[in-house]
Amino acid sequence: MAHKLNGKTIAITGAASGIGLECARACLESGARVALVDRALDRLTSLCSELGDDAVPIVTDLLDPASVDQMMPQILNRLGYLDVFHANAGGYVGGDVSEGNPNEWDRVLNLNINAAFRTVRAVLPHMKERQTGDIIMTSSIAGVVPVMWEPIYTASKHAVQAFTHTVRRQMAPHGIRVGAVLPGPVVTALLDDWPKAKMDEALANGSLMQPKEVADCVHFMLTRPRNVTIRDLVILPNSVEL
Repeated sequence: MAHKLNGKTIAITGAASGIGLECARACLESGARVALVDRALDRLTSLCSELGDDAVPIVTDLLDPASVDQMMPQILNRLGYLDVFHANAGGYVGGDVSEGNPNEWDRVLNLNINAAFRTVRAVLPHMKERQTGDIIMTSSIAGVVPVMWEPIYTASKHAVQAFTHTVRRQMAPHGIRVGAVLPGPVVTALLDDWPKAKMDEALANGSLMQPKEVADCVHFMLTRPRNVTIRDLVILPNSVEL
């Protein structure tokens, strides 16, 4: 991968695994310095040691507002400035609403909506002051196509889409691009509760993607000329008909 992100500083939430980790790898390979934001201290420390000096751990509990308040000061202390913020962390819950656990819904909604919005709010004043920056939201195909078997998750990603496009229009005059990547099903920890038989079938028939395929799309979004915004980038396995 050509070093198209040389000199850029990037922060990614949920960076200790899955899409976030693969996005961190892609950005590092492209020459950026990357802050990996996650709550898993030991995992972050180990990963950053493996990834090299341009990877820095930023321990943050996204469900704790006080911890989120310390996120941006930590990023600036380690990186000096911030060019790109990728609000990637999220949770998943599916199933019949009549049989669901509202306490589980609360956690997913808080992580996918409140925490995502709060972290974006935390970085925007710095970007507005510099009159440049990129915000990437990890959304989902469920944010534009209601998925019957995951109403809570679908609702959360519809909220992300609404937030992305309203904030995009607010921030455009300040030189800040805001866009969303909308993957279909991806092999991540969010699917850990899938039955093994369902997972094996999905892998065999090509209805799941790998996190790296999403990371390649995020890299594409970030390397467009500054006069271009990728508003929504949808990525689907060929076998998914939507």
